[in-house]
Amino acid sequence: MGSTGEQGAEVQQRSYWRWSKQDFLPEESFQSWGNYKHALSQTHFRFMDRLISRSHDGNEICELRKQSENDMKRCLTWWDLTWFGFGAVIGAGIFVLTGQEAHKHAGPAIVLSYVASGVSAMLSVFCYTEFAIEIPVAGGSFAYLRIELGDFAAFITAGNILLESIVGGAAVARAWTSYFTTLLNREPNSLRIHTNLREGYNLLDPIAVAVLATAATIASISTRKTSVLNWIASAINTVVILFVIIVGFAHADASNLKPFLPFGSEGIFKAAAVVYFAYGGFDNIATMAEETKNPSRDIPIGLLGSMSMITIIYCLMALSLCVMQPYTDIDPNAAYSVAFQRVGMKWAKYLVALGALKGMTTVLLVGALGNARYTTHIARAHMIPPWFALVHPKTGTPINANLLIVLASALIALFSGLDILSALLSLSTLFVFMMMAVALLVRRYYVREITPRKNLLMLVIFLLIIIASSAGISAYWGLKPNGWVGYVITVPLWFLGTLGISVLLPQQRTPKTWGVPLVPWLPSLSIATNIFLMGSLGYQAFVRFGICTLVMLVYYFFFGLHATYDMAHQQHGPGPLKDNDEDTIGKAEP
Repeated sequence: MGSTGEQGAEVQQRSYWRWSKQDFLPEESFQSWGNYKHALSQTHFRFMDRLISRSHDGNEICELRKQSENDMKRCLTWWDLTWFGFGAVIGAGIFVLTGQEAHKHAGPAIVLSYVASGVSAMLSVFCYTEFAIEIPVAGGSFAYLRIELGDFAAFITAGNILLESIVGGAAVARAWTSYFTTLLNREPNSLRIHTNLREGYNLLDPIAVAVLATAATIASISTRKTSVLNWIASAINTVVILFVIIVGFAHADASNLKPFLPFGSEGIFKAAAVVYFAYGGFDNIATMAEETKNPSRDIPIGLLGSMSMITIIYCLMALSLCVMQPYTDIDPNAAYSVAFQRVGMKWAKYLVALGALKGMTTVLLVGALGNARYTTHIARAHMIPPWFALVHPKTGTPINANLLIVLASALIALFSGLDILSALLSLSTLFVFMMMAVALLVRRYYVREITPRKNLLMLVIFLLIIIASSAGISAYWGLKPNGWVGYVITVPLWFLGTLGISVLLPQQRTPKTWGVPLVPWLPSLSIATNIFLMGSLGYQAFVRFGICTLVMLVYYFFFGLHATYDMAHQQHGPGPLKDNDEDTIGKAEP
């Protein structure tokens, strides 16, 4: 495989495994203590520069890729992406969350909860699809936000992406151990090492560490081979899911669906906020655009096709559970296993555990691929050391980025309990999805040096109205779920903000191949639904989110800010662009 740009011959002679200071801290600000002190003295100036600076499509597509020294291999088609969609999304969540929320919050109306959360997820999928076609790079949402909302907004997003990657992988690995013990007919914690550490951190999980290391190793060896393995595991999981649906309807009793709304509409949306996370993981598909043979064709089919089918599958699985038994009899901890036992199929609990285990295995595999590609592009921008951006010349995979994610995830998975990990994930995911919808509106309605300043000001005002009114809707729902007065104010404000963009602002950019329909209404609705679901998570999630954001800001002001500033203002940029990229780029950031 060849390297990019005119640096190719020089790059190929350098070893991939190198550890010099220049590989980790090549920026001018870190060459000496004097330089670093000077950089810190300019923190305010540099922050203002990064706050208003935005990248360009060409910078992300071509220039930053040269930081990896070698290209990733274009080896994926729509078929691969579709199965990656199944592998990334369908994990243990559907088996665990359905019974829990049907029993506690929604009853048989859990089906509507999956519809509501599926629609919300699909709105985010639309945004990701348009961006991935227009900007086919490994950075996913990080690259998109860096172009549309600027360097600082992209950094906050990058921090949340890395948090999701590390904590999410640890959480799935811990759950993998629990389901593995079920297959062995043992207690969930029987394979963990009991210690005298603090509660929540006292059950060491070496199996979770081994599973993470295995998934990362496979993902590092070959993207193509990982795809084939994902096909096989996802196919087995699909067979288990079809079995659950068919057997459920074969033992159906329509009287179990009454009452259909035992907890009212409030219960539907409470459950929707929880089961929404059974749809998580699709954003990993967007990070594979750089390795897709035909992004403009393959990404819409892979992303939209897989998520549409997954939504239908989830609704059928939820319905099959509810027609097998009354919602009051559903076991919130092992819903499907207990339901099968009650119809004389005790052995089926092992099949359910196998399906969940296969699902979590593919989630870890696809997560290892996607998370490493996020990390690679973040490192290309020098928000973390560029050593993590290197792509191996033989495998065509970012092995260093995989190492960063798997080592951090393994350390957390070894010590931390699943409940502690899950609480850290929810808000970060929704925050990134909300930012993506905002970025899409900015992309459609603002083009630098073309859009009049008056239109830019109006766009900012309308976006603030949409975000504030959406937050108001969420807050009022949390305070008075059965009230209506607050909605009389907040809903019309959201409508007027969206209408203002639609009527008063002309679109400045038309997607070349495929675009989100009904702009600005669908992106605005995505903003509202994501903020609404964020508000349902409780204050503890916001406290954790605030603490994590504070830690990110400390890192940013002492390292990330100065590294990215130097990267953007370096005097000698990378070599010339490849001919086949010239039609996709604009002027790169200086």
